Amino acid sequence: MINYWAEHAWLPDGWAERVRLTEADGRFTSVITGAEPEPGDERLTGMVFPGFANAHSHAFHRALRGRTQSGRGSFWTWREKMYALAGRLDPDSLLELARACYTELALAGFTVVGEFHYLHDDHEGRRYADPNAMGRALLEAAREVGLRITLLDTCYLAGGLDDSGHRPPDPVQRRFSDGDVDHWSGRVADLIATETEPAGLTRIGIAAHSVRAVPAADLGAIGAAFPELPLHVHLSEQPAENEACLAHYGRTPARLLDDHGLLGPRTTVVHATHLTADDRARLGGSGTCACFCPTTERDLADGIGPARELADAGAPLALGTDQHAVIDPFEELRGLELHERLRTGERGRFGTEELITAATAAGYRSLGWSDGGTIAAGQRCDLVVVDPSSIRTAGSRPDQLCYAATAADVRRVVVGGRTIVADGLPVQVTPDLTILDRLWEDA
Repeated sequence: MINYWAEHAWLPDGWAERVRLTEADGRFTSVITGAEPEPGDERLTGMVFPGFANAHSHAFHRALRGRTQSGRGSFWTWREKMYALAGRLDPDSLLELARACYTELALAGFTVVGEFHYLHDDHEGRRYADPNAMGRALLEAAREVGLRITLLDTCYLAGGLDDSGHRPPDPVQRRFSDGDVDHWSGRVADLIATETEPAGLTRIGIAAHSVRAVPAADLGAIGAAFPELPLHVHLSEQPAENEACLAHYGRTPARLLDDHGLLGPRTTVVHATHLTADDRARLGGSGTCACFCPTTERDLADGIGPARELADAGAPLALGTDQHAVIDPFEELRGLELHERLRTGERGRFGTEELITAATAAGYRSLGWSDGGTIAAGQRCDLVVVDPSSIRTAGSRPDQLCYAATAADVRRVVVGGRTIVADGLPVQVTPDLTILDRLWEDA
């Protein structure tokens, strides 16, 4: 059992002062406000937030940072560089890369990551001796860092969609595809059956990559394969996706998912950028979560999605870093509000409480951790301590600290009662960052 004491902590009702937290077996057992520290209490020096959730990650994209920024282009030209990187990875190099990425996530204050995983086979599209070797590399990287992970094993069957239908996977996409839903579900079932996690850090979820990569006839089967697991889908990230779906199916991607039973509280749609009023009503009315990735959506010139309208319609909002051009939970939660300001010309579109919920509890729920992301008795003991007196945060009111802080202000990170970042440094692993250069040798 550990007793913590904090001058300030973010609780379900907002900021509270002089908070005494008791942890046992990785969970908060009591949370008392207005308390004085007792002998033996461990003082948390700074502002204490619940653990931040990264609800959408592609760990291997971290190697693209600083290599895809020059020259004109679009999402589609960026994708070609991403595919080139994907073709260079194997289980060993993916483990190294994910270890570096997840260490950076932990240092930034993320305590759980949703890894949207579709690099399944080798670069020729052949299964490894262990068909889940790539997924296990990601799980192992998270364990080494001490990060919670939901591995969202992704079904990816087609190479694209146009008005004539779905194309077979391109050569570079062959390693993404299991061929059909039955082979995908069989591999996922094996992963679930053989992947144990005694520390309680690992969960498995599922994903349909997008309506571009999964024919409509297969959507329902994906949803029905593992009905108890969280389900994620890329949705309407680009206008071209909507146009192709309308041309071939006569309906938007959101309506297509709805028609096949994929919308609902267990589902999270990622990006949700280019939506119609009907799309927003379907997502909100079904309680489908929408995960926004503001730093990626602006980096890739995707556009700005209708976050406020989705929230008002009833859709919970979560946040992710997607391609990791930036890894900073404060940048993402600020981006949710600041993009709204750019889009509407109005300030204060989201309150602080809404932004922090999107960055914490809502993301945890979207990844199947409904008992995390909140500092309350019975919840998992995941917390982040932020320096309120750094050169960036000094002078900030507590309720506006999230507008001033950055990942550099994170001093301590605790997951399940175990410290994984102390004094701004990783505790459990020091990654070899040369992988970020070695992957591009001879490119």
